[in-house]
Amino acid sequence: MKWFAAAALGCTLLPFSTAAQQGARVQDIDKSLSPCSDFDDYANGQWRKQNSMPAIQTSWALRTVTQEETTAKLRGLLDEASSKKQAAGSTEQLIGDFYGACMDEAAVNAAGLKPLQATLARIDAIKDARSVQAMIVDLMKIGIRAPLDISSSQDAHAPLDTIAEISIRGLGLPDRDYYLRNEPRYKEIREKYTAHVEAMFKLAGYSEVQAKEATDAVLKIETKLAEARLSRVELREPKNTDHPMQFSELTKQYPGFNWAATYKSLNIPPGKLNLSQPKLTTAFLTELQQAPVGEWKAYLRWMVLHADAAYLPTTFVDENFRFFGTVMTGVKEQRPRWQRCSRLVDSQLGEALGKKYVEVYFSPEAKARAREMAVNIAEQLKLSIIGNDWMTQATKAKALEKVAALNIKVGYPDKWKDYSSVKVTRSEFLSNVMSTQAFAVRDDLGRIGKPLDRGRWDMTPPTMNAYYNPQMNEVVVPAGYLQPPGFNPKGLDAINYGAIGVTIGHEISHGVDDEGAQFAADGSLTMWWTPEDFDKFKAKTACTTQQYDNYFIEPGIHHNGKLVTGEALGDLGGVNLAFRAYEKSREGKGPEPTVDGMTPEQQFFLAEAQWRGALVRPEAARSQVQVDPHPLGKWRVLGPLSNMPEFEKAWGCKKGDPMVRAETCKVW
Repeated sequence: MKWFAAAALGCTLLPFSTAAQQGARVQDIDKSLSPCSDFDDYANGQWRKQNSMPAIQTSWALRTVTQEETTAKLRGLLDEASSKKQAAGSTEQLIGDFYGACMDEAAVNAAGLKPLQATLARIDAIKDARSVQAMIVDLMKIGIRAPLDISSSQDAHAPLDTIAEISIRGLGLPDRDYYLRNEPRYKEIREKYTAHVEAMFKLAGYSEVQAKEATDAVLKIETKLAEARLSRVELREPKNTDHPMQFSELTKQYPGFNWAATYKSLNIPPGKLNLSQPKLTTAFLTELQQAPVGEWKAYLRWMVLHADAAYLPTTFVDENFRFFGTVMTGVKEQRPRWQRCSRLVDSQLGEALGKKYVEVYFSPEAKARAREMAVNIAEQLKLSIIGNDWMTQATKAKALEKVAALNIKVGYPDKWKDYSSVKVTRSEFLSNVMSTQAFAVRDDLGRIGKPLDRGRWDMTPPTMNAYYNPQMNEVVVPAGYLQPPGFNPKGLDAINYGAIGVTIGHEISHGVDDEGAQFAADGSLTMWWTPEDFDKFKAKTACTTQQYDNYFIEPGIHHNGKLVTGEALGDLGGVNLAFRAYEKSREGKGPEPTVDGMTPEQQFFLAEAQWRGALVRPEAARSQVQVDPHPLGKWRVLGPLSNMPEFEKAWGCKKGDPMVRAETCKVW
């Protein structure tokens, strides 16, 4: 059972100074607007006028630019590593040859589908249901969930143990509703997805008739899986995916799969496991028994083509981008190959590349300053719990226990992953991808049956993001997130707390949101609130749910309040906790200076808006409100700040202004 909430992010590179910052970016403000009307437009309006969204982007913001700069830094490290002969098996050889093979587009095009021939030939040779099952397991070994996925998971009821988790994935579209709902926008996506699948089969050598038949089989199986899948809102409830059992129970209750052979093939010790969605598992096993073998062969071929499309010749890459880039997100152009390859090395060999990144770009001073901020913000949550008048002492004691046990990870892991078993060559790009994916699967499955390893990270050090894991009760802030303009160890506290501090507060507050309320300090799935207190909490959060239900991205399409409540509460809690932590941090130091006519408080709120606010393409926005529990960037500014009297005071707003809500929402 895996749960963690990440601060989702959403070109021309702008040079951000690493010197001490002199305040928020006042040059980005649209001073023709009122801060009390739409603070996102006010804080970012001039920047957006001067920096139109590049064709390669789905969203556009200052932190998007920072992410692009990070990719450029990774490119520099990779160019250096790939420019010379490196010792076999060294970090430099692994990342350098992986990047070099990825960049050799001519070689990838010349290879065609040859790197997949052995896999596709095995699918072609399938004769019966038993060999279908064997192929599903073999694909899982190289990271293709078609649709079975077995992974390691922290035991939700014995949190010091690591058990197996069985899930069913295997959808080409991002959510069940794209298969099941009949509104015009969903029908249009299905029609274009159907055309995309057919096009991919044709590129793989199918005739038009064969491609249509294969596509029909794919859509039939994927739709059956979609029908049985939990909704996004249902998936926010931890107990909906908590179904622990022993291996012997699995084999008895779900006999349609050769679990014993699967466990043996994957080298997993039989024991306790969690079945994330029983109804979906049953639907999968039913399809295995009822769908003709030919349909399963078509589906498995599609899963291979779909999973590896980005690593194949240009014709496949372009068709894959046409649908998943342009149709689904509105992106006009594909990223340059160096960007795609740099990001892929980070994805596949993240701690190898990450080690080089932090050596060059992340200082001990930055790590210490960020940790100090996080500790100060956690202390404000503790004080909020102690001081509120709506929780009983019993619940307060459990909440304080959880805050005291919070583990804060900053920058990079204490122990780096060992990639010595990974084979990477300069000449075989797709083989390198398969090798690193197979390593990731082995590395993950190797944890099953062993004590929990609290030192592991779920993000790479260069990642521009952060997360909270309720089972580990930890906040993780990678080095890539701790850089200007959002964070500078030599910069103003108002900026650091307003930008990155708000993110840290967001993640910390997840420990006491509607999902965090169901995980105790030790990570066990235990409701630690009294029923009466949780009812009071839900009454408070109803305000936030209603607020976001009324945020429309276009006529007829609005945020799903129930889907985004947890993240919206994180934004609201994050900015409140960070603001109070900022004020506390100045005690004994005196106030920070007014800079460019902006008071320290105004600097704080500008930093929040300039780091959080983002433009999103309409196509991407429609998809995001359907599948993403995070609100869109604009409402990550307007939503929380319009609930804060401190914001109202800082900017001289009045009742009736759009940035002053008549009914304010507040929990922490």
